[in-house]
Amino acid sequence: MLRSLVFSHITKRTLICTPHRRFLLLCPVTGSLSRWSGVARRDTLVPESFSRTFSASGGVHEMGKRVGTHNGTFHCDEALGCFMIRLTDKYADAQIVRTRDQKVLDTCDAVLDVGGAYDPATDRYDHHQRGFNHNFGHGFVTKLSSAGLVYKHYGQEIVAKELGLSEDHPDVQRVFLAVYKSFMEAVDGIDNGINLYDTDKPPRYSNDTHLSARVGRLNPDWMDEQTPEAEDEAFRKAMSLAGSEFLESVRYYARSWLPARSIVAECLADRLKDDSSGEILIIKHYCPWKGHLADLEKELNIDPTIKYVLYEDGRSKGWRVQAVSLTPGSFENRLPLPAVWRGLRDDELSKESGIDGCVFVHMSGFIGGAKTFEGALALARKALAMRDAQTV
Repeated sequence: MLRSLVFSHITKRTLICTPHRRFLLLCPVTGSLSRWSGVARRDTLVPESFSRTFSASGGVHEMGKRVGTHNGTFHCDEALGCFMIRLTDKYADAQIVRTRDQKVLDTCDAVLDVGGAYDPATDRYDHHQRGFNHNFGHGFVTKLSSAGLVYKHYGQEIVAKELGLSEDHPDVQRVFLAVYKSFMEAVDGIDNGINLYDTDKPPRYSNDTHLSARVGRLNPDWMDEQTPEAEDEAFRKAMSLAGSEFLESVRYYARSWLPARSIVAECLADRLKDDSSGEILIIKHYCPWKGHLADLEKELNIDPTIKYVLYEDGRSKGWRVQAVSLTPGSFENRLPLPAVWRGLRDDELSKESGIDGCVFVHMSGFIGGAKTFEGALALARKALAMRDAQTV
């Protein structure tokens, strides 16, 4: 006799067996993001209550909206999708029903990763059916998983809540796209079996540390207790793990990435005030700048492109002059510091360059340093002048 499992926000536990159906219903919790206790800590991001009750009729108690997904072995995409959809206003108090019984799924308000249908109008988000080949858009081509589908249709609402802005605010769109690129797309690709890159060679090593792998390891294995209760507890942990890392990503982009972008944009706007060449960028308040510079140069059609970025070294209180790479992460630079300076330090470098207070230039020419801002700016300006002299 199979049991109908219903999880609800109560304190008393009752157990009644009912035939023909088996589904899991995870408890609702009230509020928005704050309804998850300890959201700042990855290991405590779980519902405040997780008690269970059972229906003698095999039906479901009327306790708000219900989100269906499949039971059995779970993956990162439906665990994350279930977490995300409950961050929305529409499904803030939703219960999670875990079943493959289509009659039960048909009664759910939303269905993720099961059911063979993709229909945003009725909140059906499966990706396994024949002919499904939807992607996120915005230049992305990776096939979506159920998590990607939920994020595509509800991600802007979730991001807007975290930023405290309206959904049509430009910063919401920026974070929405950045989180998909850096976090969500990997979940979609892995769930759909898409390799990170094309190759006919075997991998040099196994990577079993990514989020999808860690969620997968939460499934009860053959030596664990094989009960609905054990599966339920494992899925709860999977939602917590995937959800906490999702929120970490959103909050990083909201609290660190966006402010850094604003700083780089402001410095770009002032670049001609700092140096008439327009090829030197001075970061007045240090922040991560490489990715933002590449994006903003394209967005703003910056010409000529930036060759050197100056910023203060917080440890030595000196200044750095860094050559901009061809692309973020590339070891090749648009204009390395002159070869005659490379590998020199202190007085030797000052003598060769004719600039007082020099500290070093790296052997590759990608970065150099000076004791003062004026010295670093002089290094950058002279490097541009030496390039121009060679091209005459």
